[in-house]
Amino acid sequence: MTDTNPYNPYNFLPLQPTGRNETDTANTYAPEDMIKIYEQQFLIPVPEEKLTEFLPALKSFYDIDNHTLDVSAIIFDAIAESAIIYNHKVKTGLYEILGELVKEAIEYDEDNKNDKDAEDKEIQAYTLECKRTFFINEVEIPYHFNLFIYGDGYSTLTKKETVLEKMYWFVRGRFEENLLDDTEDNDSLDSINEQLASLGIREMDLTTIDEVISYVEDSIIDDAMVEVLNKLLDAAE
Repeated sequence: MTDTNPYNPYNFLPLQPTGRNETDTANTYAPEDMIKIYEQQFLIPVPEEKLTEFLPALKSFYDIDNHTLDVSAIIFDAIAESAIIYNHKVKTGLYEILGELVKEAIEYDEDNKNDKDAEDKEIQAYTLECKRTFFINEVEIPYHFNLFIYGDGYSTLTKKETVLEKMYWFVRGRFEENLLDDTEDNDSLDSINEQLASLGIREMDLTTIDEVISYVEDSIIDDAMVEVLNKLLDAAE
């Protein structure tokens, strides 16, 4: 549904119930539809003066109760491939390796006596250009980063081109004092929200941006990508 009507003022998704619960007090729905019900609680824009009316309207439209909403949250946490961060749905997409491993020579730190990877005062390291796609409210946004692999560890250096990459630098600049001299090159909150709006994404406050970037940093490298990276490292050695 795209047009508001008096019977469905919030344009809830039409879903087909599977039946009634044991006490015949609420409809039951398939797990994938329960996820849609859960998501709509957060993703449908609601005017502030209508906030108290919204949840009763949702429950009435689907003929469900509070227990159904609680179950929908449990199902979402268990099987959904996305996260709800305040009023935004964030999902991790595919990764892409954009180049080849580049060897980087690093001098051995004399003070680091416990580094088992050190050999002849040189530790082998590699850099690799990568990209991970993310979706915010179904809008695809690329996230480019340089992966630095050092022994058993790694770090990333994010570019500053897409709005998601700019959000990363905005967050980092706010919390790391050693970047204060560079923060004037970062986009402002207003600028970031203008770019989000141009993509059809609702504006974010500071807390939301912090949470989104935390999700991104936790998701840029997954098990499938690690497996491929290990194969590349084995081939390079």
